[in-house]
Amino acid sequence: MGSKNKLKRFLENETFANVLQPSRQEIFDGFHLKGKWNTIFNNENPIILELGCGKGEYSIALARKNPQFNYIGIDIKGARFWRGAKTALEENLTNVAFIRTQIELVDLCFATNEVSEIWITFPDPQIKFKRMKHRLTNPEFLKKYQQILIKNGIVHLKTDSEFLHGYTLGILQEGKHEIIYAHHHIYKNNHSPEEAILTQTFYEKQFLEKNKAITYIKFRTHYK
Repeated sequence: MGSKNKLKRFLENETFANVLQPSRQEIFDGFHLKGKWNTIFNNENPIILELGCGKGEYSIALARKNPQFNYIGIDIKGARFWRGAKTALEENLTNVAFIRTQIELVDLCFATNEVSEIWITFPDPQIKFKRMKHRLTNPEFLKKYQQILIKNGIVHLKTDSEFLHGYTLGILQEGKHEIIYAHHHIYKNNHSPEEAILTQTFYEKQFLEKNKAITYIKFRTHYK
């Protein structure tokens, strides 16, 4: 994507009512929507996050299917989720919003028990050992998720990375977390949960064209 196109999308995001772009300092100083996210949706419906939402395909697809839930896509690359935000406005989807920030700040953006579910869709697997702290299913991230999730809140991981799939299963088993469902190739399993195959993201379609397996884990964290 050209720099001019990116700039155009960044500027357009600033005009979108469904996009928030707080600075890191605003978040560290006490983010004004923490604990009050339902005010932007004008209802008390459950909130579901998509971390590393990219173009926002999953948030949009879920919002279309489930108007009784509110969806929030999170990504640091605003030029990507511009597409999802624009689509939501074009389709008058009032139950989806986007926030441009780092995922490691998620516990500063949302209050305890404010989130019902979390989707992690095709994150960078961060294979190198020195990048382990950036894996979105490492123990530190799981603790952040549990902090903002309601009791028995659910986390979904969908990835083409066999490495991240195996790593996450190991972390969950070691920590005695609850694995609700796991499969190494959801499109070759007749019993895959509907929400796992509801839509295919831009990158997912590319992976499938290359015959890469799409893995999925649905789980609950149980830190004491």
